[in-house]
Amino acid sequence: MGPPLLLACLLAPLCARPDAAAPGTPQAWQQHEGPRRVKRAWVIPPISVSENHKRIPHLLVQIKSDKQQPGGVIYSIKGPGVDEEPLGIFSIDKFSGKVFLNAMLDREENDRYRLRAFALDLGGVTLEDPTDLEIIVVDQNDNRPLFRQDVFTGHVVEGAEPGTCVMMVDATDADDPDTDNAALRYSILEQGAAGMFSINATTGEICTARPGLDRETMGVYNLTVQAADMSGDGLTTTAMAVIYLEDINDNPPEFTKEEFSMEVEEQAAGVDVGKVFVHDKDLAGSRSWLAKYTILEGDPEGAFAIRTDPHTNDGVLSVVKSLDHEVRDRFELTVSVQNEQPLEPTAPASPRALATVRVHVRDVNEAPVFRENPRRISVLEGTPPGTPITTYTASDPDTHQIQTLTYALLYDPADWLQLDPHAGTVRTKRELLHPSAFLQGGWYIALVLARDDAEPPLSATGTLSIEILEVNDHAPQLQPPAGVLCGRPGRGGTLLLGATDDDRPPHGAPFHFQLSPQQPQLARNWSITRFNVTHAVLAVLAELPEGPYSLPLLLRDSGTPPQEQQQLLNVSVCHCGRDGICQDGVLAAATAGAGITLGALLIILGSSILLLVLAALGAVRVRGRRRALRKGLLERSRDDMRDNILNYDEQGGGEEDQDAYDINQLRHPELFSARAKPSVRRDAPLSSGTPLAPRKLPNSPSDIEDFINEGLEAADSDPSVPPYDTALIYDYEGSGSVASPLSSIVSSLTDEDQDYDYLSEWGPRFRRLADLYGH
Repeated sequence: MGPPLLLACLLAPLCARPDAAAPGTPQAWQQHEGPRRVKRAWVIPPISVSENHKRIPHLLVQIKSDKQQPGGVIYSIKGPGVDEEPLGIFSIDKFSGKVFLNAMLDREENDRYRLRAFALDLGGVTLEDPTDLEIIVVDQNDNRPLFRQDVFTGHVVEGAEPGTCVMMVDATDADDPDTDNAALRYSILEQGAAGMFSINATTGEICTARPGLDRETMGVYNLTVQAADMSGDGLTTTAMAVIYLEDINDNPPEFTKEEFSMEVEEQAAGVDVGKVFVHDKDLAGSRSWLAKYTILEGDPEGAFAIRTDPHTNDGVLSVVKSLDHEVRDRFELTVSVQNEQPLEPTAPASPRALATVRVHVRDVNEAPVFRENPRRISVLEGTPPGTPITTYTASDPDTHQIQTLTYALLYDPADWLQLDPHAGTVRTKRELLHPSAFLQGGWYIALVLARDDAEPPLSATGTLSIEILEVNDHAPQLQPPAGVLCGRPGRGGTLLLGATDDDRPPHGAPFHFQLSPQQPQLARNWSITRFNVTHAVLAVLAELPEGPYSLPLLLRDSGTPPQEQQQLLNVSVCHCGRDGICQDGVLAAATAGAGITLGALLIILGSSILLLVLAALGAVRVRGRRRALRKGLLERSRDDMRDNILNYDEQGGGEEDQDAYDINQLRHPELFSARAKPSVRRDAPLSSGTPLAPRKLPNSPSDIEDFINEGLEAADSDPSVPPYDTALIYDYEGSGSVASPLSSIVSSLTDEDQDYDYLSEWGPRFRRLADLYGH
């Protein structure tokens, strides 16, 4: 091949344009690639073209190969802007090699284009190796600066020193940052006449420029700021900077006027009286604005209180203690106000804000008052009716009003009292006595109602507590008034005496027992010693013969004054047996009454058991006679009684049981004392046989025990006893019973003595029997 092909710039005027960077200039060399190995000599230097070039198509360069062929050379280019997006920006004349710009360029979209140039012969054979064609887009100032936001917001406290930075504004420029097209400068176009703020032209920082920022004068500053490129001489844009002044407590609260007047009803507590109004220039709702009130003078008793309304900052005066118009009808209060938060040291000094509050207490009708409630009084029991016991009245607090009080009994459960409706005097309507269901621990409770005559009337209730004092008006009574004791000293010769008293303590026990002082000779045979507060022990001092005695005793209580009474004690002296027990205990008990000693009590217990045994035997016999009688009646009756008479199973015993033993044998136990003697069976009625002769009652119950045992033994061994015959078994309680002898149980059990009228009470089935046999 021949020498390397030289590429020439055929468009000298284009190369000479001032907006086209000439090859070899510093800008061209900065955008040109570094040294690299090339295989050929046709190198195209970078081509510069200004963005927004409007004369199109525009010839950029002409390329030419030195390997000319007889038929010529075919040129072509490829790359972005040609056959790659964006398409159609560049084109080439394939025969002349001229490269054209077909559209305006935007450096902010693409600041350079790299193309490849080719040289081919007519047969499509490559004549040269492809070479690079670089097109550089030269920037123009076609973009304004843009603030990052339309409105910037900042805060600064009022009174801030000059040079206090508040906020920063910033903007951007899409032009080449390495040129003046993107060199921005900031300025404040408008901020008012004061000129309180300044801005750093390079950084956009806004600071205070002068002292005297006062929120109460101007709380918000609106600044118009500007950003300009070309170092302030190019394109411009604006934004708003809003600066808020933050409040500080530099203004004290002040009352809207020096005096306030209010009115409140007496007896009203916990109610609001009125408000005092203040003004504070500081920011409403802030701590610098919130007020605090104090009552300095005029309320020594603390009847008023004042608080702050958090919404309006006004002072609310209220009553915390009831006011009395009759005591004081007006108040003059001195009230001060200040902020919750202390004033700033830089705030101007000012005196403390004061105001006078005059409160008038309005008179209203008040309810009567019982000064003594409850009223406690004492009344002796048995106070006669009509006796004044107290005067219970109330007072009317309304001393400036003429009113009349009337009284009534609101509660008088026992209807014991009467009340004067005008004077309030309480009298007894009847006696007040112990005991009563209306007394509670000796107290009687009544309620008194007091009412005034105002409109509307008001009332009050007073409690009247009446203590019924016990009076010693009863002497002690001997209990029991009789007794039995042995007449031998030291062997059962004692008797326990007791007494009762209808009076309540302390007018009762301890009781004093004494032999009548009027008969001193009694002290030779008798003595009385104290057992406890309610009992004493009577003892014989010498052996006394059997028989009744009447001892006059003097009994005295412990009341004030004491009550005493002389009473007779009936004492039955019995014959002393073993262990100091009366041998003739039953007779002594019947003669002397219920007064007993310990030994006599055991005697009576045994005698009572024996009495029950004998009574049971008599009842069984009576039942047998009635049954035989009913049997005879049925035989004589012509009516068929099968529908009227009900048969019952026998539960033991019967007529034969009663007739089998002669009850008279109990009176003669000596006839059956020998156990070897054969028992006698008697089936005949008791009336058919009588004892041979009257017998004396045995002195000891042991004979009766032997008799019962013998009868039981005979019944068990007698083969002639009917199958329904049942022996009656009795427990023996021991000897020594003091019960008196019983008369014969069967002495009056004859047909004439029987009363059968009770059968009519058994219903219609037995009424016929009563009619037949009862007349």
